[in-house]
Amino acid sequence: MFWKEKGNNKEDWNETADKAWSKEGISNAVKALLKESTPLFDSMVKQLDLFPDLRDVIEKILYRGAKMPFNLDIKSVSIGTMFGFLKDKNGQIAISNRIFEMRMLYMFIAKESVHSEVFQYAECSKNQFIKKERLDMDLVIQKFEEYFNDIYGNNDEKFVEDYGRKFFLLYLKPIINGTGNYYLEAQTRDMKRTDVVVDYKGEQFVVELKIWHGNEYNERGERQLRDYLDYFHLEKGYMLSFNFNKKKETGLRVIALDGKTLVEAVV
Repeated sequence: MFWKEKGNNKEDWNETADKAWSKEGISNAVKALLKESTPLFDSMVKQLDLFPDLRDVIEKILYRGAKMPFNLDIKSVSIGTMFGFLKDKNGQIAISNRIFEMRMLYMFIAKESVHSEVFQYAECSKNQFIKKERLDMDLVIQKFEEYFNDIYGNNDEKFVEDYGRKFFLLYLKPIINGTGNYYLEAQTRDMKRTDVVVDYKGEQFVVELKIWHGNEYNERGERQLRDYLDYFHLEKGYMLSFNFNKKKETGLRVIALDGKTLVEAVV
């Protein structure tokens, strides 16, 4: 038994168990699992390559928050359910579990990164974002806003809806790669809004990615993010607003709302 190997020192055993079940310990376990090459994950990659329609459905759910009815008469849905990748959640298609979702997202990002200028840009500048072994999310948001506005700022609504969130995930991946994880929160994911939850050495960050739909919608998004910060017991959150309005004012602003601090970037 592990306790005997530790010399019957119950305090050592409890300390090890506490570390394993801490936020950082669980995050490290998930990170190790996602890196494993298992028959299950190898089969997942193979099946998504063999069935491009299934892959397209999953990408739309992950990247765009698309809502699609669950119907086994649709071939891609039937195949995805047979493999255990998809499930019926309140009549809509959903990814079966968080681990599958993260593994698929990481696979898509890895394949996209080969030819992605966004990924390569972040890879070359990633060291500036880690300070004293902590992730400087404020700087991540600031630099992404500057880069996106310089390169993609004049694109239209369709471009933003299709690619905006994907670009941020590609930008974020090399910065936290090997140390942190991120996942997309299913409860808040839709065509207008997606929350990215980042775990980095036991510290969590919530970044709301949303498509701009006017000031009223934006203020509602701020309140939603505030409530979500309460759920994660966080005092600070981040908003990345993709705005296709030609008269938009890009840049960063800091918002104080009910004791929370929201850092918003408009691109």
